[in-house]
Amino acid sequence: MEPAPAKAKPQGRLLVSTPLDAKDELEERLERCVGIVQALTNGLSEREANDALTANACKGQQQHEEVCLGLFTLVLTEPAQAQRCYRDLTLVNRDGMNVVLVKINQILMEKFLKLQDVPRTQLVWLVRELVKSGVMGADGVIMTLLKQIAGGDISTKNLWLAESVLDILLEQKEWVLKSGMLIAMSVYTYLRLIVDHGAPNLLPLRQKEVDFCISMLREKFMDCLIIGRDLVRLLQNVARIPEMELLWRDLLHNPQVLSPQFTGVLQLLTARTSRKFLACRLTPDMETKLLFMTSRVRFGQQKRYQDWFQRQYLSTAESQSLRCDLIRYICGVVHPSNEVLSSDILPRWAIIGWLLTTCTSNVAASNAKLALFYDWLFFNPEKDSIMNIEPAILVMHHSMKPHPAITATLLDFMCRIIPHFFPPLESQVRQGVFNSLNFIMEKRVLAHLAPLFDNPKLDRELRSMLRERFPEFCSPPSPPTEVKMEESVSMEMDNHVLDKEESCYDNTEATFSDDEEEVNNKGKKREFRFHPIKEAVMEEPADITPWLDQLDDTMKEKVQQIQKTSDTETQCEVMQEIVDLILEEDFDTEQMSALASCLAELFKDHFRGEVLPEEITEESLEESVCKPVCLIFRNLVTMQEDNSGFSVLLDMLAELYQKQPKIGYHLLYYLKASKAANGKMMLYESFAQATALGDLHTCLMMDMKACQEDDVRLLCYLTPSIYSEFPDETLRSGELLNMIVAVIDSTQLQELMCHVMMGNLVMFRKDSVLNILIQSLEWETFEQYSTWQLFLAHSIPLETIIPILQHLKYKEHPEALSCLLLQLRREKPSEEMVKMVLSRPCHPEDQFTTSILRHWATKYDDTLAENIKAQLIKNNNQPRKRQSLRSSSSKLAQLTLEQILEHMDNLRLSLSNTKNNCQYIHTQFSIVNQLLMT
Repeated sequence: MEPAPAKAKPQGRLLVSTPLDAKDELEERLERCVGIVQALTNGLSEREANDALTANACKGQQQHEEVCLGLFTLVLTEPAQAQRCYRDLTLVNRDGMNVVLVKINQILMEKFLKLQDVPRTQLVWLVRELVKSGVMGADGVIMTLLKQIAGGDISTKNLWLAESVLDILLEQKEWVLKSGMLIAMSVYTYLRLIVDHGAPNLLPLRQKEVDFCISMLREKFMDCLIIGRDLVRLLQNVARIPEMELLWRDLLHNPQVLSPQFTGVLQLLTARTSRKFLACRLTPDMETKLLFMTSRVRFGQQKRYQDWFQRQYLSTAESQSLRCDLIRYICGVVHPSNEVLSSDILPRWAIIGWLLTTCTSNVAASNAKLALFYDWLFFNPEKDSIMNIEPAILVMHHSMKPHPAITATLLDFMCRIIPHFFPPLESQVRQGVFNSLNFIMEKRVLAHLAPLFDNPKLDRELRSMLRERFPEFCSPPSPPTEVKMEESVSMEMDNHVLDKEESCYDNTEATFSDDEEEVNNKGKKREFRFHPIKEAVMEEPADITPWLDQLDDTMKEKVQQIQKTSDTETQCEVMQEIVDLILEEDFDTEQMSALASCLAELFKDHFRGEVLPEEITEESLEESVCKPVCLIFRNLVTMQEDNSGFSVLLDMLAELYQKQPKIGYHLLYYLKASKAANGKMMLYESFAQATALGDLHTCLMMDMKACQEDDVRLLCYLTPSIYSEFPDETLRSGELLNMIVAVIDSTQLQELMCHVMMGNLVMFRKDSVLNILIQSLEWETFEQYSTWQLFLAHSIPLETIIPILQHLKYKEHPEALSCLLLQLRREKPSEEMVKMVLSRPCHPEDQFTTSILRHWATKYDDTLAENIKAQLIKNNNQPRKRQSLRSSSSKLAQLTLEQILEHMDNLRLSLSNTKNNCQYIHTQFSIVNQLLMT
């Protein structure tokens, strides 16, 4: 008799999945909401259905959310009903579509690549409808959608998305013109995409993109000005297109035509491009993979990750243009924390070196070099960051021995770009490059430049050009002891690199430009470590002149009062007066952005250094939140959400967040540390929804990531509150947990475990713990051990996570196997445990199953015998197909009779030298023989 075929897991209608994928939590929830809506409306007329939905939504927040998300999901999965469902959604919704906007942002950031074709099409249709309806926050969704348009990708789906979003922007131009940030972001995006759309079949799309960009740049140039110097770089790439050439000429020679406030191209070139623009040209998936490489992958172990990235994103001729986006992102956005800089994590220069050496197009290679040096050309130490220019000098330094041609071509480019970038500004470019080199030496990124500039590996003409351009940096260094020591270490390290056959961008040991080796009195070497680059704290007064004129006289006076005094108490008093002005009915919200820029500049020192007091007491915590910027928090805490001033002040805070992203975790700290904010942690949710992100989960993760990079102590201090107040955002995935275990030390781990055991902290729950532990298998060793320690501090039955055994391979997952082995050792074997243990493939080097069975055999022999007998009987009753257990390609092991017998034989051999085990072995194999006889 043939066995009945196993039921396949039903395919959802929202996300693409395979039979091996766990059911997606978000999709499951949305399907439940659809079921609720359908149960409420089945058999009813349209009017009756609408009345039923409205009545249910009015019962409470949960019912309102379920109805809205059910209708939202029907819009995505049922195109024929979309118009009616959207109409019902607009009638039923009571929160300005906030619940829908949050869910759209979540899907765009986390699930977009997994969306099936119909939901992807419908999602764009829904965004178009939201924009048509003028829903507040729709601009944030459009900006998230823009981020999903990949550069260097001319696949059908990507072209469709680029054109669909562009059509929305063109159709709703008046709406677009109301948001300065959306104007700038869309212009930055489509200027970049124009380069990819030069093929004859793509010219109609390119023409639409060109027309859109020219329209925005000519009508709203001052809004586009906030892009900074990278606007010039993008315009330069498309300047040969006739319509763009006219604009380019006006930019260079007739700037007043674009805007009376625009003084010329130098104004743009001296303005550093904000991270948000550099980040918007990487899709969330690219960004995640790149951040993983720069924060998790050890130097020397990066090749497989680079190969994967190459296959996924850089394998086509069109994708070569993406290298510029990646290099600009690495230089301008990826600024590793001190902990990462002082570790053996893959450094930025190695990734950039890999991107340069694997480039297959001369044009792309030239553009990539310009992207690498772009912040050098007009570098100002007072405004720009050392982290933006550090990768280029380190690529040249570390490539000198293994890849001298790379160093030579970069040095040649650096010399030739000075006169050729823009001849009228040659002196400014020369000064910028000089400032860069000088600052590099001042910060000791390299101790001296002569070994690089006057190296025998360089050809004579290049060395001569370097001496001519940079005579100040070509003289040999003075010989103090510590410099000699550093040189000897550098030589030793470089020789070590030469011993390796592999490229330094693929497989070498980590070496840093300013590693130092200390020698004790006995001549023994001590561990040498990289000294993190710390940006100098500027003492000069904040420059707020660009924004002062945009404020009314009263507000300008208050802002200038803050600028003139350094007394915190006085600043707090004036800040309260500013808050009072904001809350007045006649406050002009048009000046909100300028005011936020002023405050961000004035209070930038408040966001430097550690926030949490060294000694935590009630007094020290209260003192730590007595800063001027905390006045906004305090006023929000004391106000009711239905107060008209509450939303205005929240918008002000959201504007400030755009200028100073650290505001987010400072708000979280205030809500926990201040007595006045006791029980008000949910205010953060209102803040998150008011930001351009518009999504609590995304905002919370970004703020905790910023906190992790700045202050690990504060991260640990906030952790219990974050998990308890936002369980849906923290417990559904391992994102926050990974941030925490990536940076904590053993002491902090022990403190968190104590919080868990005292009931102050819950980091896992039964419905999601298995997925999180599976995610953690990709993490580093200490991170995995920390995760398991935190899990074991919870009182979650081991049987909840025992299915993870099917995912564990003995060579790839030793951390999880070790922790599970020790925990199973403490457990009495249940039938499910024995089944999972026996399901592991047999391999002579994998001793996991044999070791735990042997332990159970000596301690719980009767229980183990019964459970094994049960498995033997079950499997003997099933029709058997012989197969090689060792060569099975199944992703998750399936328990077979042959497998059980092989494990039993291994157990017999293991127990053969153990006293008092004969009866046990005899019993087991008697059972086996009886079963085989039948």
